[in-house]
Amino acid sequence: MANFEFIKVDREGPVTTVTLNRPEVMNSLHSPANMELDRAFDEFAADPYQWVAIITGAGERAFSAGNDLKFQAAGGDMTLPKSGFAGLGSRFDLNKPVIAAVNGLAMGGGFEVALACDIIIASESATFSLPEPTVGLAALGGGLHRLPRAIGTQRAMEMVLTSRRVTAQEGQALGFVNRVTAPEALMETALEVARTICRASPMAIRASKEALFLGLEDSLASAIEKQWEYPAMLALLSSEDLIEGPKAFAEKRAPNWKGR
Repeated sequence: MANFEFIKVDREGPVTTVTLNRPEVMNSLHSPANMELDRAFDEFAADPYQWVAIITGAGERAFSAGNDLKFQAAGGDMTLPKSGFAGLGSRFDLNKPVIAAVNGLAMGGGFEVALACDIIIASESATFSLPEPTVGLAALGGGLHRLPRAIGTQRAMEMVLTSRRVTAQEGQALGFVNRVTAPEALMETALEVARTICRASPMAIRASKEALFLGLEDSLASAIEKQWEYPAMLALLSSEDLIEGPKAFAEKRAPNWKGR
């Protein structure tokens, strides 16, 4: 596992937790941090023993304030990896689940990181916004496209054009937040969700995530027809897990998933 300066990576069984570790700048991200996140998620994607990832922020104030504007204004290199902002924004081939545990402010790119995850669990103190237009920028890290897909065009448009902040509770009502927790319960709730996912076959989870996203790009009839040929589905259909699941059910025992 690589050594990191701007993030922390911890593993508990099949769960990887990635912590944005720049609390002095509200976990905003510059190019070196983005490159570290790219490497961390490359490692997660490639490790057959890591099934679910959680991403969160260090400290109590912020999940991430997004792009490090002070670093940018000082002429710092803002090069992004091919995987996009935080190593997640353009990582479209990751079929393992990623959970965002939003512990505070998720602004701009920070909100976009959360939207790039599959499940968002938010502290009661969390807030979300895409304020890029107020500093002459646009939410090009995926926010302009993921938010309307999550909550609908009209509601997303209002958030984008006004740059207003949305609380965790409103985010849940709008539909982009899955759960809201007390601040002290955030990480345990995220880990509980991750452990629940890990009770299922990792092959089946990957096939399900991939089929859901690829199917959204197609008509319903076409998606149902094509789903048998999706890569992760083909891997599932030829896996040991496909045999183990029904066998464990018949024998009334917990399955021993191999992830292959």
